[in-house]
Amino acid sequence: MDKTLIVTNDFPPRPGGIQAFLHNMALRVDPAQLVVYASTWKRGAEGAAATAAFDAEQPFTVVRDRTTMLLPTPRVTRRAARLLREHGCSSVWFGAAAPLGLMAPALRGAGARRIVATTHGHEAGWAQLPASRQLLRRIGEGTDTITYLGEYTRSRIASALTPSAAGRMVQLPPGVDEKTFHPGSGGDRVRARLGLSDRPVVVCVSRLVPRKGQDTLILAMPAILARVPDAVLLIVGGGPYAGELRKLAAETGVTDSVRFTGPVPWEELPAHYGAGDVFAMPCRTRRGGLDVEGLGIVYLEASATGLPVVAGDSGGAPDAVLDGETGWVVRGSSAEESADRIVTLLGDPELRRRMGERGRAWVEEKWRWDLLAEKLKALL
Repeated sequence: MDKTLIVTNDFPPRPGGIQAFLHNMALRVDPAQLVVYASTWKRGAEGAAATAAFDAEQPFTVVRDRTTMLLPTPRVTRRAARLLREHGCSSVWFGAAAPLGLMAPALRGAGARRIVATTHGHEAGWAQLPASRQLLRRIGEGTDTITYLGEYTRSRIASALTPSAAGRMVQLPPGVDEKTFHPGSGGDRVRARLGLSDRPVVVCVSRLVPRKGQDTLILAMPAILARVPDAVLLIVGGGPYAGELRKLAAETGVTDSVRFTGPVPWEELPAHYGAGDVFAMPCRTRRGGLDVEGLGIVYLEASATGLPVVAGDSGGAPDAVLDGETGWVVRGSSAEESADRIVTLLGDPELRRRMGERGRAWVEEKWRWDLLAEKLKALL
């Protein structure tokens, strides 16, 4: 791998899936061959201290911009070019293609021989709007490779690119640490702490926003409880939709059967997955296709933990499920379909075991971080 400059808004300690994706990849390449140029997480003394502490722990160089949001402005572009030259980098990896990939021609002029831009869910939304489609087209022409998460995002993003740029696209999804997410991750301790040891548990681990479908699960609970009276829905995570979800649980009459953990530290997430018998997140597409699931790494983390999954049909979420083998895909807006699949799984321990084992094996075969890091190295 050539020495590489990562240019990104999405990097820890800022939380999120893209941030974890980039950090996990960065940790799996030679740190001497890497420089990260990232935005500042939070303004103020507390945010600066957290960022400085995180950066000091990294084995590679991290350079922070003074802004909390990097944009391809002349100033940011000049600094990226200067870092490229100062550190002797010949490759560039844009952590998110849009909009930072618009800097590609300038960095090419500064000496970059290889430029890779990674896409996530939001670029699929860009591909639907005329103005942003043109920007994606420019990014495609300025880079050597645009990566994509799965077939859903590839097909939509490719429609905005020239045929030659679309032909250079390569799949590079996030991975799963199968040594961290595994069946013995400590779920029994979480169940005991929450008083759920003897109850069938449906777990959903995700940020609390409307697209993720926690409301669909709450609306499904009356039908689930009619057939599995002691079932409980464990909603793990925080987010702006939390108040609405709690209100919905009360209005639906299932408050006693829904538990909210609030935000959970990353190191405790594997055990919270393991606290479930079934993982469910019936995500759905919103805002006319502009708010869509890019992939849904939570399904793969649940599979690695040995759980069968019930996934919504939004965007690339089905790419993270072998339908009928590791779990099922349902219409994200259908509480009835979600309830039916969940009840079937709760009532059939052998089916849960079989799907969980198949999911674990699939993660080990295809989704391990070390396999995907090798692919990234080759691209760079």
